[in-house]
Amino acid sequence: MGILLALIPAVAWGSLVLVSVKLGGSAYSQTLGITIGAFLFSLVMYFFSNPDLTPLVWSIGIVSGIFWTIGQLNQLASVKHIGVSKTVPISTGMQLMGTTLFGVLLFKEWDTKMTVILGIIAILLIIGGVVFTSIGQKDDKDAGKSLKKGLLILFISSIGYIGYVIIIRYFEIDGWAAILPQAIGMVAASAALTTRHKPFNKFAFRNILTGLMWAAGNLGLLLSLQKIGVATSFSLSQTGIIISTLGGIFLLGEKKTKKQIIFVIIGCVLIIAGGVLLGFTKR
Repeated sequence: MGILLALIPAVAWGSLVLVSVKLGGSAYSQTLGITIGAFLFSLVMYFFSNPDLTPLVWSIGIVSGIFWTIGQLNQLASVKHIGVSKTVPISTGMQLMGTTLFGVLLFKEWDTKMTVILGIIAILLIIGGVVFTSIGQKDDKDAGKSLKKGLLILFISSIGYIGYVIIIRYFEIDGWAAILPQAIGMVAASAALTTRHKPFNKFAFRNILTGLMWAAGNLGLLLSLQKIGVATSFSLSQTGIIISTLGGIFLLGEKKTKKQIIFVIIGCVLIIAGGVLLGFTKR
């Protein structure tokens, strides 16, 4: 049962960007729709779980939600520059490296010789995966510029995603309690960041579906943590990049040469392998 729960975020998050792009709209309307969907889901879950919402939980949860919106908005914005099949694996790799760096420096996670060895191997695998995934656009000058711009946007995105996770952990906020304040922060931030781009349209409405998908994945991860632990659930949640990567190539029809497809798949495998190893370094 725990394994099945852990596969929910893998499927939900792995296909989120793919589904959002398929539903259409700009990154602004997509982000707004996702946050509204997440808020509706969190509102329902609040009445089921009835958590203790202290002022600290409210403030940290809202800030965490703001960070997430920055991450999601920029991840979607990078798609138009480098496509889904590059965006998701590179984004995943950046997030894994960033959260690991904070885990080591701030939370002292690697406290044995074995975790240090596994962690270093994992980081090398992830870096290799990101490099393989990025290969293929440098031959064309315009594509090379798009790649650089896409990577810069993804760097900003990763800062948002990492902040969203780290701040909750640093203040030891319970996952169930954080859901509603996070969602409020997400909606508020998306409204503030997207209003001038007129995101309130049919595409925002459509992307409420992706918001429900994200929230379902978040809930699945919370439940799986209790049943099979951090290491296994964390590792399984990373496997979803295969869905978005292959979906971008074969469902969205992103143009790739045979060589590029092979490199992207190799990159995905390396990033997943690195994520699995990182999972085993966590207490």
